[in-house]
Amino acid sequence: MSKDFLTHARRNPDYRKDRVRDFRDVEIRPGIDVVREQAKRCMGCGIPFCHAYGCPLGNNIPEINAAVAEGRLEYAYKILSQTSPFPEFTSRICPALCESACCAGLPSSPVTVKQIEFLAVESAFAAGLVVPRKPYSNTGKRVAVVGAGPSGLACADRLREFGHEVCVFEKRPNAGGLMRYGIPNFKLEKGILDRRISLMREAQIDFEFDVEIGRDVSLEFIERKFDAVCLCIGSESPRDLKIPGRELEGIVFASDFLASQMRFLLGESPSLDVSAKGKNVIVIGGGDTGSDCLGTAIRQGAKSVTQIEILPEPPAERAPSTPWPMWEYKKRVSSSHLEGGKRLWSIGSSAFIGKDGRVCALKAKRLSWTLESGRPKSFEEIPNSDFEIPGELVLLSMGFVGIPKGALGGGIPLALNEKGTIRVDSCGETSIGKIFACGDAVNGPSLVVKAIVSGKKLAEAVDKKMRKNLL
Repeated sequence: MSKDFLTHARRNPDYRKDRVRDFRDVEIRPGIDVVREQAKRCMGCGIPFCHAYGCPLGNNIPEINAAVAEGRLEYAYKILSQTSPFPEFTSRICPALCESACCAGLPSSPVTVKQIEFLAVESAFAAGLVVPRKPYSNTGKRVAVVGAGPSGLACADRLREFGHEVCVFEKRPNAGGLMRYGIPNFKLEKGILDRRISLMREAQIDFEFDVEIGRDVSLEFIERKFDAVCLCIGSESPRDLKIPGRELEGIVFASDFLASQMRFLLGESPSLDVSAKGKNVIVIGGGDTGSDCLGTAIRQGAKSVTQIEILPEPPAERAPSTPWPMWEYKKRVSSSHLEGGKRLWSIGSSAFIGKDGRVCALKAKRLSWTLESGRPKSFEEIPNSDFEIPGELVLLSMGFVGIPKGALGGGIPLALNEKGTIRVDSCGETSIGKIFACGDAVNGPSLVVKAIVSGKKLAEAVDKKMRKNLL
C-alpha cells in the first residue's frame, strides 16, 4: 500500500488570471510529472470505494492511477476506455463522486482522480489512440435515438458497438444537449464535443440535426421505420417562480440565458437574445447552473451579480450528515465564484418589482432554518427582514421539473411518473412497445456522468431484447 498521500500534498489545478476576458477553458492543468506524483498518492487499497461506490461508471480507478504513476499512459487509457465511453467529458465536468469516496481522503486529502483521468484521455487523443468504436459485424437492426445529449450519445455509441444501425435525431443544430447549450465554454469547450461526434460519424452513426420529433416528423413514423426507439430527450422543463411580478420583462430562465450565449459563440445566432451587459443581475438558485450564470454575466460585462439561495450556507468542510464515502454536503466554490459577485444564503423571494413593465428589483426576505443531523429541514421567515435587491435582469436557476409538456408532439400517449418524467420498466421500455427511454427523461435532472451510465445501460437492454428476437 502506497503511503505517498502522507508525504505529497494534493495539488488542485490553477485558474487563468485573465479568464474573465474570454469564454475559453479557465483551468491551468498541471504537467505530466505533477500528475504522476499525484497518482502515486493512491493507496491501492484492498476495497477501492472510489471504484465500487463513488464512480457511477465503475471506472477501475486504482489500476488507472497505478498505470499513470508508472508513466504507462496508453495502458491507463485502455483501462479507462473499457468503462467510460467519453472520459474527455467527465474529466472536465464531472463533480468527481469518486474523490469523495477516496480512502486517502480520510487521513489526508483525496487523490486528484479527475486530473489523472484528464491526462490519460488527452494523452491518448494526442497519440492517436482514440479511434471509432466500430462493430465486428452488423446485425441489420435499426435503432432511432431521439436526443443527442449525454445519455443519447452514450446509448448510440454502445448500440453501434453492438452492430446495430443507429440514427440520432436532435432538434438543435448540433449534438451535446445541455453539454453544448447549457454548460459554458469556460468549463467545456465545444471542440471537445465536436471531436467525439466526428469519431461517432466515422463509426457510421448517422445524425439528423434540426429535426424535432413531433414537429418535423411524428414519433409514430419513427416507431414504424425502426426496430426500436430510444428516447433520450432530457428533463428540460425549468422550475418557475410564481410570485407577484413574474410577468415583468427581464426575468429569464437560466437555461435560456446560457443557451443564448452559446448560440452566439457558436455562430448559430448573430446576436445575444439576452445580455447582462451594464445590468445588475440577480441569479435565483445556488447550484452549478447558477454559478455558470454568474460567470457568464461577469464575462458579458454585468454591473453587479448577486446569487441567492433559499437554503442555508453549508459548512466549509464535510458535514457529519454525509460521512465518508458519501458525496459530502459542504459549501462548494467554483471558479466563477472567485471571479466576483455576491452570494446570499437563506433568502426567500417575495415579489418582483417593476418599472415601465421591466423588472428593476427583487423583494426578498431572510429565513431561519431548522437543521436535522446538520442538514436543513424546515424554515421560518424572520419577521421584519424584508429587503430589496436591485436587478434589471433576473435569472431563474432552480432546476428542472420533468419533460416539457407536449414533448414529442403528444401523438403517442406515453405514461409519465408523478414527477413528470417518462415511466419505464426494469428494461427501460415505456408504456408503448418498442419505445424505450433513459437519462434525465426518466430519472429527472442529474449529473452528466449518470446520464452516460443510463444511456449505456439502455443500449445493453435493447441489444439483449433484439438478440432474443423480442423486438
